[in-house]
Amino acid sequence: MNSVLAYSFLDNTIQDYLIVFGVILFTIIIKKLISKYCAGLLYNMVGKAGKTITKQAFLDLVLQPLELFILLFVAFVSFDKLNFPFAFEFKIFRVTSREIFDSIISGLLVILFIRLCVRLIDFSALIIEQKADLSKDANDSQLIVFFKDFFKVIVVIIGVLLLLHFSFHKNISNLLTGLSIVGAAIALATRESLENLIASFIIFFDKPFTTGDTVKVLQFTGTIEKIGLRSTRIRTESKTYITVPNKQMVDSVVDNISLRTQRKAEIKLEVDINTKASMLLEYTTAIKAMFATKQHIHSFQVHLVDTGKQAHIIDIEFFTDAILPINEFVNLKEEIQYEIIKISEQLFIKFADKKEAH
Repeated sequence: MNSVLAYSFLDNTIQDYLIVFGVILFTIIIKKLISKYCAGLLYNMVGKAGKTITKQAFLDLVLQPLELFILLFVAFVSFDKLNFPFAFEFKIFRVTSREIFDSIISGLLVILFIRLCVRLIDFSALIIEQKADLSKDANDSQLIVFFKDFFKVIVVIIGVLLLLHFSFHKNISNLLTGLSIVGAAIALATRESLENLIASFIIFFDKPFTTGDTVKVLQFTGTIEKIGLRSTRIRTESKTYITVPNKQMVDSVVDNISLRTQRKAEIKLEVDINTKASMLLEYTTAIKAMFATKQHIHSFQVHLVDTGKQAHIIDIEFFTDAILPINEFVNLKEEIQYEIIKISEQLFIKFADKKEAH
């Protein structure tokens, strides 16, 4: 039996192969238990912040990449105890087959590790989104999505640098120096894009408007549908879809209509110049009495503001609830104008004739 175990095959004994494959087989059997235990430790570290997020949700995210990482790591360490077979030795562009094998395994380990980190970022974002749902600020959720993608990009960049170091044996410090020079050149070439990116941070943190707000900017009025890294998308009153660079959204005067406390309306009446003063007083008094009976009217003003050769000018202003939907606001204004016409008919008030005298 000992002679069989001592038999050498591809520069390693049968006993060495059995030990290595036994360790790998044992790892395959218990990898789920080890992964669940390690995942449980991670959940205890980061999962306490999200009290309503179940442990199973966390396991669904991290268990698979964690299992693969543990299995590959154990296999890599186990195979390292074996002698690389001389029969498999060859060179490609001065790179030996052993170095190629090591580089592939190292690369797979780095990829699985980065994948695990990305899953942890997803879980952290899930916890923060859960807390953001309790907030009434619609911009919080979009900010979370932005930073989740931002950190994923950072992790992927780190992963690429690790691959270059462990799989291709590149000096990262020299590479970073070169990238910084290239980055500076790119920054100068993409100055406008960087300004829009910085403006997006200003919008996210200063919050002059959020998704869903109705704003007026650059002579356009519409609803904010999306705030991106480069631009803000607005659905206009004409139902068109415009894209405004974030720098312009920051530099321009933005009227956030959603934050107004009341909604204003104006009506101008031009009464016939021959109308007597007593009739005008009775007319304006009747209009004021009509406004006093209306709901959703916070305040109103009815004044004779001007008189001249052609007409007496009565200016009417009233303010309604800010939360009153636009269709209800239009209906209310129409109802008021009908009421004014009825009062005019009852008091025999005539409006000025617009025809110019020849």
